[in-house]
Amino acid sequence: MRRTRSHILLLLTGIFSGSGLFSLYAARPASRLDSIQHIKEVVVTGKPTVNEIIPSQKLEGKALEKLNSFSVADALRYFSGIQIKDYGGIGGLKTVNIRSMGTNHMGVFYDGIQLGNAQNGQIDLGKFSLDNMEEISLYNGQKSEIFQPAKDYGSSGSIYLKTRKPRFNKDEKYHIRAAFKTGSFGLVNPSVLWEQKISRNVSSSLNAEFINANGRYKFRYKRKQLNGDIAYDTTAIRHNGDVCAFRAEGGFNGIMNRGNWNVKAYFYDSERGIPGAIVNNVFRHGERQWDRNFFAQGSFQYDICSFYKLQINTKFADDFTHYLRDDEKELYVNNKYWQQEYYLSVANLFNLFSWWDVSVSADYQWNKLDANLKDFAYPKRHTGLVAVATAFQWEHFKTQASVLGTFIHENVIKKKESAASPDKQEFTPAVFASYKPFKSKNLYLRAFYKRIFRMPTFNDLYYTDIGNKYLKPEFTEQYNVGAVYNKMFNHNFFKYFNIQADGYYNKVTNKIIAYPTGQQFRWTMLNLGEVRIIGVDVAAQLSCQLNNVGIHARLNYTWQKAQDYTDPTDYYYKHQIPYIPWHSGSAIVSLEYGKWNLNYSFIYTGERYRQQMNSVDNYEQPWYTSDLALSRDIPVYKVNMNVTAEVNNIFNQYYDVVANFPMPGINYKLILRITI
Repeated sequence: MRRTRSHILLLLTGIFSGSGLFSLYAARPASRLDSIQHIKEVVVTGKPTVNEIIPSQKLEGKALEKLNSFSVADALRYFSGIQIKDYGGIGGLKTVNIRSMGTNHMGVFYDGIQLGNAQNGQIDLGKFSLDNMEEISLYNGQKSEIFQPAKDYGSSGSIYLKTRKPRFNKDEKYHIRAAFKTGSFGLVNPSVLWEQKISRNVSSSLNAEFINANGRYKFRYKRKQLNGDIAYDTTAIRHNGDVCAFRAEGGFNGIMNRGNWNVKAYFYDSERGIPGAIVNNVFRHGERQWDRNFFAQGSFQYDICSFYKLQINTKFADDFTHYLRDDEKELYVNNKYWQQEYYLSVANLFNLFSWWDVSVSADYQWNKLDANLKDFAYPKRHTGLVAVATAFQWEHFKTQASVLGTFIHENVIKKKESAASPDKQEFTPAVFASYKPFKSKNLYLRAFYKRIFRMPTFNDLYYTDIGNKYLKPEFTEQYNVGAVYNKMFNHNFFKYFNIQADGYYNKVTNKIIAYPTGQQFRWTMLNLGEVRIIGVDVAAQLSCQLNNVGIHARLNYTWQKAQDYTDPTDYYYKHQIPYIPWHSGSAIVSLEYGKWNLNYSFIYTGERYRQQMNSVDNYEQPWYTSDLALSRDIPVYKVNMNVTAEVNNIFNQYYDVVANFPMPGINYKLILRITI
């Protein structure tokens, strides 16, 4: 036994000291193996990584799976500072807005590479399922780390969607997971995931999902006169909210001695209804939309040496959209759009000292838009981005600074008076800082400043008879100060607590708006707007253990004052901008007992106005929803089954996220998951 212990101790010493096993055996006297040896303490040290200075809001793993959410847009409602526009139904359009700066200022990244829409700048998050999602992260400003593509610096806020990557235990070769969801709205939603271990360092995954639902639900539509009398009170069935969609994605993941790589292909095809508005008790049929999206992307990261790392990202995307409005009450529209995108990024990280990193990133992106519109400009956009960033760390103080250069050139096929928008060159800075004032306390103070812009979309610039090729970029300036405190408890009841709070001031200038030209049915796009936003975000998490019951709670609250400062002569000058509530929040409480799990989630949106004028006519009442889910794991031999029953909007509240687009009342869902 003593001989064995000596061999183990010497082997560990050789590994940690780096001298090698051979040199240890060559140097030791043979007689010393007959007794226990006392070796000196070995201290393993390494360079502390300068990672995120401004932590993100995250939903991941089981916490994400437990939510009563159907799509990524539904899950994002539980983040502070977020506003969702939802036009109703499973197939309805869903876009996200962070801190009232506008949907187009949000960057959405799928497995590290940005999703694009040069046509209108909006990403419909209702198209992205949670079935294969591992983590959703929300960053204000930008992801505060410097080893990243230049595009990651180019948004006022960012959402990162991280899909599941295969992980295998020693004896595992594959994983198979099948799921089936059904419930209200005629929902039929099967999906399957297959993960395969190809070799020690290479794995693959394939995920496919089918969604079909009629989207019909009962709603109550009630409006009052200014004197309080009821104008009309209607209960009806919502139509044209159906969806039929198929999604498939697959890829390969590999690891190397000093790096990793992955490639992915994604395909989505759908037909869906976009329910129409209900105005003056008149029901509109709405629109139909067909989408076909495909992209292939890849990423390669390699540590070339101890002080230099390389990252390469590339992507090709091809998107088709067919939009039809065939309603006798509205103007007929039958538009088709074809978009293509090529993207390449090279990022370089240099570790100059243990406390100082520098990165240089260069991206190139090419976008093209075709349409069946008369006298369309057929624009092509060349975008070059160069980002230079640095990160410092001295004991309890960390800071990062970056400058992004954006260079844009466009071409059009000239028809009539069409011409390309002038070239644009912009340089935008950002500074992030974090400080830990007490060594023994997990309290961090943080702040950032960022100036960034968003380019006018192809629709803004070139839409027939409406676009304005001379539009300027829309700029935002962001100021943020905050603090975060977290603590692990060695207590019978309390286990973990985290709270973070941020105060911020944002200013949006050159805001792009549609403006009437004086001729009937003729509008154009102009830079007229200025919006100033003051707000506070608070997020807290708590984990407890009561005997055999695990208790987890998450709370978010947002206060915002977002005012229109465009023109002092306007009646709505300094009024709250449309659809931004002063108060909003959410709560999630989860109870775990053995193989049982009970999850309650609550969302609140306070009073707001649906038009620029904050008048009684435009007032929107507060609304809230409560959802409940009960699930149980049922292991059967080597197969794990999970059954979940959900009741959403359990108090059957009728409400509108967007005025005149009523949302569902109480509804149900049943989910069966089988994992092999």
